Amino acid sequence: MPGPVRDTCEVVPMHLVLSDASILPISAELSFEATDPYTVRVAFTGAHSTSTWLIGRELFAHGILADTTAPAGTGDVRIWRDEDPTYLLIALSGVEGEALLAGPAEAFIRFLNSTVAVVPFGNESAHMEDEISRLIVSLLDA
Repeated sequence: MPGPVRDTCEVVPMHLVLSDASILPISAELSFEATDPYTVRVAFTGAHSTSTWLIGRELFAHGILADTTAPAGTGDVRIWRDEDPTYLLIALSGVEGEALLAGPAEAFIRFLNSTVAVVPFGNESAHMEDEISRLIVSLLDA
């Protein structure tokens, strides 16, 4: 069975920064769908595993503008520009531990711009009306 249609997608080369400051190469597949306009799905893939996170699109937008003194996000996901602003840092915290990832900021900016071309910020709710209507019908039919 094929997966959902992705309205925009980009694979970004990144690094997992380990506690001893060594790095492991990974990739991050960013995908955005107009039917879920508030969310970016990110599949982080390393040599032996993949971890998928759903991250708010607005959090990415704030993170691109944030710096080390005031990262965007307060929960399991924090995003900010590195001291070298060509890198974007993403800190993830979950039941399996914590991870710090670094990737080229330009790729994230390009991806975010492509999502705005699909659904401009402020127009998300209009894209969800059909989905919400289908959900209500399915709940009433149950």
